[in-house]
Amino acid sequence: MKIKEITLRQLMMRMKSPFSTSFGSFQNKEFILLEAKDENGHIGWGESVAFTTPWYTEETMKTNWHMLEDFIIPVLLNNEIEHPDQVSEKLSFIRKNNMAKSTIEGAYWDLYSQEKGISLANALGGNKTKIEVGISIGIQKSVHELLNVIDGYLAEGYKRMKVKIKPGWDVEVIREIRKHFPNVPLMADANSAYTLNDIELLKQLDEYQLMMIEQPLAADDFIDHAILQKAISTPICLDESIHSYEDTRKAIELGSGKIMNIKIGRVGGLTEAKKIHDLCEQRQIPVWCGGMLEAGIGRAHNIALTTLSNFVLPGDTAGSSRYWDEDIIEPEVMVEKGYIAVSDKPGIGYEPNRETIRKYTVLEKNYT
Repeated sequence: MKIKEITLRQLMMRMKSPFSTSFGSFQNKEFILLEAKDENGHIGWGESVAFTTPWYTEETMKTNWHMLEDFIIPVLLNNEIEHPDQVSEKLSFIRKNNMAKSTIEGAYWDLYSQEKGISLANALGGNKTKIEVGISIGIQKSVHELLNVIDGYLAEGYKRMKVKIKPGWDVEVIREIRKHFPNVPLMADANSAYTLNDIELLKQLDEYQLMMIEQPLAADDFIDHAILQKAISTPICLDESIHSYEDTRKAIELGSGKIMNIKIGRVGGLTEAKKIHDLCEQRQIPVWCGGMLEAGIGRAHNIALTTLSNFVLPGDTAGSSRYWDEDIIEPEVMVEKGYIAVSDKPGIGYEPNRETIRKYTVLEKNYT
């Protein structure tokens, strides 16, 4: 593969409703869409999942654009790549900036699978024809409103509920959910809102048979997570802590958690995500695919990754209509009875809607 032309677009799409976590709330989603054309005229697509502020990781949409334009694209444009795995090797001189790297690596994987005439899922080694999905629910204005939201998503068939928690919105909220929905698969996502000083509070969650508590402590607290995991019976799932295969290996060795959330952008692309998946499968650590409020391109990559065998827990890849009045792909991602059908078409399996993309584009730049 030799990419001859790359187009970066900054899009801004408004979500149907605000999304709130322990870090704050927002409704407008700005992101980068990357279009790559190879020497044979094939087009591959990638999507940056970085937010506009560095609350999730140190990366932002603007830093991703800078890294792509000034460092990443100059290295890869017009240079031969035999396999997408080589992309991360060629970019290894750049420290971190995983979301920027993932943006272009996703386009290479799309191109590669198109040229092989197979789906992206098959190119990655996946063999599922459908994937099981859950839903991620932000912090609501009231517990009553949260219960109504959960009830609505259960009616749509979603297989598990993930609710955001933070100090002051945690044990009592989970207690009320369990009172109304005693058997629903339920997990709590803390987004690093707690410290070891909160062990006694977090122990109270053991009573409610949660599937997991996601990232309760700071992103760099492997040791503290291990201490907390020994103190509670609820499985800890690591999210923000995991940026690479090496992070995963160390977390497993330390006993920092019993479940891993794999996000393509956070770990630097599909190649690294697959390595993490394989390691966790060897060590009998279940994994699931987290979401970053992606539009259709990023959502398509998540679906393909989730077809790998050790993705045994429902992920966050909800249907397009969960977030958008209209998505940028055709057909839009659909959820039926808690499952998404996996496309067997070559590449990502969805066709970008150029009219919709143009509608939401606020900045565009071409590189040859």
